[in-house]
Amino acid sequence: MNSGPDSAAVTSLDIRAVMAALPHRYPMLLVDRVEQLDRDKSIVAIKAVTINEGFFQGHFPGRPIMPGVLIVEALAQAAGVLAVESLGLAGSGKLVYFMAIDGAKFRKPVEPGVLLRLEVEFIQKRATVCKFAGKAYVGDKLAAQADFTAMIADPPAA
Repeated sequence: MNSGPDSAAVTSLDIRAVMAALPHRYPMLLVDRVEQLDRDKSIVAIKAVTINEGFFQGHFPGRPIMPGVLIVEALAQAAGVLAVESLGLAGSGKLVYFMAIDGAKFRKPVEPGVLLRLEVEFIQKRATVCKFAGKAYVGDKLAAQADFTAMIADPPAA
């Protein structure tokens, strides 16, 4: 077992560290903090779901529910933090792009006022393509799950 600094578990990352790892910003930044990150293995992140978010105005008036596609995006962003931290990409300018989503299932509506717990683990890790399994929970209830693949690449030319 490697005991070097790259293999150390990070117990948490605040919003500043999340923003350093991801290019996303409001209103598309869907990870508020990282509770646990075990490089090369897994991440547990939190999205605070609030009524102030614009999508609740139309999804759905009188019955606000977080769109499933945004739950999957939140899982993908947590995976992006895991990939950036595990592959040592912070400050490199590299981006993590979605390539595929498989087996997405939505089990429970996500409503305003909850903390959405995002649990993502590596299925396969390579230098340019990674596969992940993600689950989103509200409390101890599974709200959504999906497997997805992402590509590590340079940003598009300006």
